[in-house]
Amino acid sequence: MSNPALSKRGSYPRSLTGKVALVVGGAGAIGAATSRMLAAAGATIVITHMDTERDTQAADALIRELGVPHAAHVANVVDTASLVALRGTLEQKHGRLDILVNAAGFTKPIPHADLDALTDELIDRMLQVNWRGQFATIRTFAPLLKASGDGLVVSISSIASFTAVGSSIAYCAAKAGIDVMTKALARVLAPEVRVLAVSPGVVDTEFVPGRGADFNDKVSASTPLKRIGDAEDIAAAITACATMLGYSTGHIIQVDGGRAL
Repeated sequence: MSNPALSKRGSYPRSLTGKVALVVGGAGAIGAATSRMLAAAGATIVITHMDTERDTQAADALIRELGVPHAAHVANVVDTASLVALRGTLEQKHGRLDILVNAAGFTKPIPHADLDALTDELIDRMLQVNWRGQFATIRTFAPLLKASGDGLVVSISSIASFTAVGSSIAYCAAKAGIDVMTKALARVLAPEVRVLAVSPGVVDTEFVPGRGADFNDKVSASTPLKRIGDAEDIAAAITACATMLGYSTGHIIQVDGGRAL
């Protein structure tokens, strides 16, 4: 007997040909790796980046690598007006949006015991970028995703959301907020949009300032799979959300080599 859900959505892995994917924070290591994988699966990629020389150069290099019809645009998750403007651009150029990847983020290492170092200003910035910014992005693009009828949101969380071990207490709190947001939005945006989060452990990128080879070696030794993650590990999980996990929503997918065990 045929499966009605598969008959409706197609067999696995799902093809992304004809789909448009927006990777917010696409100039970063995880965003760039995700863009490459989604493009290889057939999606048309649009990335956002900050209006800095470093991010612009990284974004331009990625788009040159991917080629036509992929594109990069400046947008800032803490500036909702820039997100709304980008939505207009996507509507005009593509007329649709099927996949939204929230890969923008920010952190600054603060020892958990140093309460005074975690200032009000840093707390506000951490929550503004890592929680409010992701929510604002989903809020902005929800109409296009719902119109797709088979939309997908994947946000980057962290195992810090439940281990409470991370670059700062505020960062842990922001990521816990993403987990809650993922579950809440999965209910309210269904059935047209699935909402998932990918929760990495330690990843070999420059995201956390000051972490070097000594830190990575120590973490590798204490992780069951005896290595830290790389950007491609996280990108693969995000791509799986789009191509393999068609009956999943509201879940947090750990990609941590067993570190949280």
